[in-house]
Amino acid sequence: MKQVWAPWRMEYIERGDLDEGCLFCEKCCSENHEENLILFKGKLGFIIMNRYPYTNGHLMVAPIRHVDSLDKLETEELTELMELTKKAIKILRDCFNPHGFNVGVNIGRVAGAGVVGHTHIHIVPRWNGDTNFMPVLSDSKVISQCLQDTYNKLKPLF
Repeated sequence: MKQVWAPWRMEYIERGDLDEGCLFCEKCCSENHEENLILFKGKLGFIIMNRYPYTNGHLMVAPIRHVDSLDKLETEELTELMELTKKAIKILRDCFNPHGFNVGVNIGRVAGAGVVGHTHIHIVPRWNGDTNFMPVLSDSKVISQCLQDTYNKLKPLF
């Protein structure tokens, strides 16, 4: 049996309940964008890398304002989030040449939201063959590039 070494996943597994505070509010308000993996901050929204990605380049677009559902956002916020999503997809396409994307929003814990109180849009680049025996047989995913290298490649493009 082959083993995949992914030590960054242990932090995710051991982190426990994140109901205290808000990950997105905390990261967005910080000045250290590189440490927080923030690629771009607009007037009403921002683009951040997923620290526990499904694939290389897994990004999230979130409003700066703490709100738990898309239907509670103002039209101007929704517009900026969609523009940032469009920008992120274009940059990921140009930088990594994926064959497709999964773009989605999980609203509420029952829907799979990892951060329940702050709505966000997932952008997951996909390649032919990126789903193989690993997730099917061993509930594992293989990430082929470290987060810092991905950040360094994407940041200048934003």
